[in-house]
Amino acid sequence: MEQPDLFSGLPGDLGDTVRDVPAPTPLVVATDGSCLRNPGPGGWCWFVADDCWAAGAEGATTNNRMELLAVAMVLEVVPAERPVHIQADSSYVIDALTKWRHGWKRRGWRTASGEPVKNLDLIEHLDVLVSERMPTFEWVRGHTGHAGNEAADERARAAAEAVHAGLPWVPGPGLVGR
Repeated sequence: MEQPDLFSGLPGDLGDTVRDVPAPTPLVVATDGSCLRNPGPGGWCWFVADDCWAAGAEGATTNNRMELLAVAMVLEVVPAERPVHIQADSSYVIDALTKWRHGWKRRGWRTASGEPVKNLDLIEHLDVLVSERMPTFEWVRGHTGHAGNEAADERARAAAEAVHAGLPWVPGPGLVGR
């Protein structure tokens, strides 16, 4: 039996109706966390450029929590249609979000050893954000002159020092012109 021609009668060449639309350029963002003592006063920062960054702080926290919070905060503000490429000096953050979270989730948010996952509130929130946004990640060595990482580190540490001194920290201009 001969198959029917499903495409007969369609106007013109279908290729004429499809336009090659270039994918948006990923926003490259350096993230970092800082903790004066671990645990202790801490700060986080995401950094794109001198006129495009944000920072925050908590009085009693851990370095890993601040590293995670920097990623969560940038994923919350970048428009959904814009791809995001995150540069982080924390292998914990990258591994947690690209390798471990799936197993943790399957095990009811427990590690391979059966312990409860730390920073569960952030990990669950990031599980949703990363699943929706699908950012790419790149590990960068900290404190070696990587411009974005150094800028994020400087601002995260300044936020941690401010909260430790009981002062307001500089929150940054946010996502401007990107």
